[in-house]
Amino acid sequence: MSLRTKLAISFAGIAALVAALMGVIGYTATNEQLQRATDQALLSGGGRPQGPGGDERRDERGQDAIAVLSPTGEVVRSDGVVQLPVSDADRAAAAAQRPSVEARTQSVDGTPYRILTISPGEGRGAVMVARDWSEAASVLRRLAAVLAVCAVALTALAAALGWWLANRITKRLVLLTDTAERVSATGQLDVEVPGAGTDEVGRLAGSFNTMLGRLGESQADQQRLVQDAGHELRTPLTSLRTNISLLERFEELDPDVRARVLADLRGESRELTGLVNEVLALAGGQGANGEPEPVPLATVAESVATRARRRTERQITVDADASQIVAPRAAVERAVWNLVDNAAKFDPSGAPIDIHVHEGIVEVMDRGPGVPAEDVPHLFDRFYRPVASRSLPGSGLGLAIVKDVAEANGGRVYVVAREGGGSVFGIAWPPLAD
Repeated sequence: MSLRTKLAISFAGIAALVAALMGVIGYTATNEQLQRATDQALLSGGGRPQGPGGDERRDERGQDAIAVLSPTGEVVRSDGVVQLPVSDADRAAAAAQRPSVEARTQSVDGTPYRILTISPGEGRGAVMVARDWSEAASVLRRLAAVLAVCAVALTALAAALGWWLANRITKRLVLLTDTAERVSATGQLDVEVPGAGTDEVGRLAGSFNTMLGRLGESQADQQRLVQDAGHELRTPLTSLRTNISLLERFEELDPDVRARVLADLRGESRELTGLVNEVLALAGGQGANGEPEPVPLATVAESVATRARRRTERQITVDADASQIVAPRAAVERAVWNLVDNAAKFDPSGAPIDIHVHEGIVEVMDRGPGVPAEDVPHLFDRFYRPVASRSLPGSGLGLAIVKDVAEANGGRVYVVAREGGGSVFGIAWPPLAD
């Protein structure tokens, strides 16, 4: 059963239930009102018997029949159009010590009557008065018929309205389902579900469109990553093949030439390893991997500086406060290391590299040639390398990893010129409150 049908049936069922409840309430209220009016008319007659031709005088006293009961419950006087039947309850009322009025509706000779048994108490007997209930019963039957017709009409109207509303509601859900099935079958992500709005279905459609957009961007990024990685791999692979071919063709090379070839092979191997590792880091989104924890940036800066001093034999200074951030520690260390490694690589002067940490901001400052203005917007793009640095080793992924780690943990990256020459590469994270 479709959701549309379920909604329509639910609307109809609720309407039928409400109509039935209102009908019962209306019928019961009308019946009670008619009974009260008839009982009041009978009581206003005061139990006075009608004379001959009693039906003609009913308008004066509101009675069609009367019977007087002795304390023992025997009929001592009867008048009217019918002989009223005496029940055990009537006899008990006649013998009762307390005043009472007993009312009931009963059929007498095929005609419904409203009967009241009035007892003055003290065992002095009772008076039974009755009035024809046929007219009231007819009114109640007509009312029941009208209420039934109204209930059926209301149910049908509710079903039609429910179907219309369900059609409007599910129309966009059907479009959403069709789009999801088409995406699943074709893998095509450049589609959009129409009908985004502020209601629940509209918000769902909007979220679905946003999800498709992000999936499309992710797919495009993956394709770009594969294409760029393939392009970057060609050069070291070509060099490897050339050097291996040289070793194969000339078994007895001059020792110096052989040493240079082997050094080239080792260098290309390291470059390939670094490129593959960085591609895997970007493809796996390592910026968001790992359990976030409070990370003291001063400790990270000192650790990175110690490693960089051993590897580059350069002076690395650290000026850090006690600020902390919440992020995976390994990812933070990798990002800071990439900034320091980048500064050491592109500053051939051997000048000191400074690391400053202040209120969640890590800045790595070098004294190199600086960054041309036209390169600044692209420095953190994957595989981007400025023209001046393309002869140097590297994959062009180090700064992209820095950006990935920063943004995955609520931060941002930037680069500005340093006063007196050089560049300042920075990561700004929201600091952990004290």
